Amino acid sequence: MSVRRSVQAGLTLVELLVVVAVVASLIGMLLPALQAARESARVAWCGNNLRQVALAAVAYETVRGSFPLGAESREWAEQTRHPHPFFRWSALAHLAPYLEERDALEAIDLSVPLYGLGYQVTAANREPISRVIRTFLCPSDKAQPVEPGFGPTNYAASTGSGGMGGRPFSADGMYFINSQTRPKDVVDGLSKTAAFSESILGDGPKAPPSSAEADPRLAYAWVLNVPITESRCSQATSWNLNEYRGFSWADGQFRTTLYNHQRLPNDSRIDCICNLDTPDITRRYASYGWRAARSRHPGGVNVAMADGSVRFVADDVDPAVWKAAGTRAGGESLTLP
Repeated sequence: MSVRRSVQAGLTLVELLVVVAVVASLIGMLLPALQAARESARVAWCGNNLRQVALAAVAYETVRGSFPLGAESREWAEQTRHPHPFFRWSALAHLAPYLEERDALEAIDLSVPLYGLGYQVTAANREPISRVIRTFLCPSDKAQPVEPGFGPTNYAASTGSGGMGGRPFSADGMYFINSQTRPKDVVDGLSKTAAFSESILGDGPKAPPSSAEADPRLAYAWVLNVPITESRCSQATSWNLNEYRGFSWADGQFRTTLYNHQRLPNDSRIDCICNLDTPDITRRYASYGWRAARSRHPGGVNVAMADGSVRFVADDVDPAVWKAAGTRAGGESLTLP
């Protein structure tokens, strides 16, 4: 009897080990599938946020006759020598009345510049622009502020192809400094022209001592002169200067709410940004940039077209097709897949 019990106990133990091994194997197979399903849901959620932004821009145009400006630049009546580009309000800030969070966003005072005396945020706007607006954040990213006093954003408006060294004035896309693009200006077609896409929130050391510490996905190179060129980008000696990328939904500059199609989605090269240093107060400190669309989604980025539709575009999209999607009147017959 004792021998029989021993054999039975041994068989039970073996069977238990087999069951454990099978369960572990199933878990090993199911976890990646579960993670993939969760990320797929986050991609869809992110795309829906982007769609809300794009449809708000369509509603803005319906009411006002043109799409919102990409960045505001104008004289400040109280300080006539103040740099005009420091008004700086972004397309996202101007979309306040057309978004679900309009009560939070409408608290901002667009009649004064974003950056006032001492180049600090104007007093009336310090609290409103610090608010975290969930519609402006992708759930695949960290979804939290990256700079004190500012609400962050993963979404940026397209200035176009990035031509003329990343110039923000009279660019060939939907949005740029003081843009007032109308549907009739979009000769290529609203459904074929990119309006908004994604960017990853910044991270890493502030002003790191070497480019080796500047992750191209999260940082940017600071170029000293305009126009931006590949040579100047490669020779940059400053990275992540002053603020992290995506730090403010209110700020209409290339670190935050502007991007272009100079580079492919999630390009391996670091983004390059510069402020125009000129005595001309109508252009002083205007933001130039080559900033790629970037995301934490595997394989691509969400892109909202000017008609409000959204599609997921692969990182390996044909460069000519990607460039064509950035321009509003390039005359190309190419269309994003």
